[in-house]
Amino acid sequence: METPRARVAMVLAKNFEDIEATDPKAYLESRGAEVTVIGIERGPIEGKKGGTLDAEATFAEVSPDDFAMLVIPGGGSPENLRIHEPAVEFTRRFVESGKPVASICHGPQLLISARVVAGRTLTSVNKIRDDVANAGGNYVDEPLVEDGNLITSRVPADLPVFDEALGRALGVPTPAGVA
Repeated sequence: METPRARVAMVLAKNFEDIEATDPKAYLESRGAEVTVIGIERGPIEGKKGGTLDAEATFAEVSPDDFAMLVIPGGGSPENLRIHEPAVEFTRRFVESGKPVASICHGPQLLISARVVAGRTLTSVNKIRDDVANAGGNYVDEPLVEDGNLITSRVPADLPVFDEALGRALGVPTPAGVA
């Protein structure tokens, strides 16, 4: 009997930072996870660098109960998602579920709008460090910060440690001998 694949929700809107979505998605899928891209509407979503990923579902079609982890890539995507109430509510409910929630770069903008950063330690791109602090979060400038179920990183250069943390949190670590 085959073990069910871990399901991961990745929330995206236009202008996402391409590598911050494609790299964790590829990493998790290479380790057997099923990554579902969730968007404001179904169909192609264009990234900052011209790449696209297809939203396979909308927020109206999914529940945090359907997934084991949430990934929030950065770029302009979190700013576009934070004004879409179903995305904010999905994120709030996911954090409150206690399941892992990972965000990189501008990703904490969505966490701030979901009102879930107060009292939490996290990192992000330094351009939004004041936003994190103003929302009651403790901003630190480190490649990776894990605080309870929140996993955060700053920029694309942090993707190797970010990806590894996602794998650990999901229980799909790097197999021996695989980079």
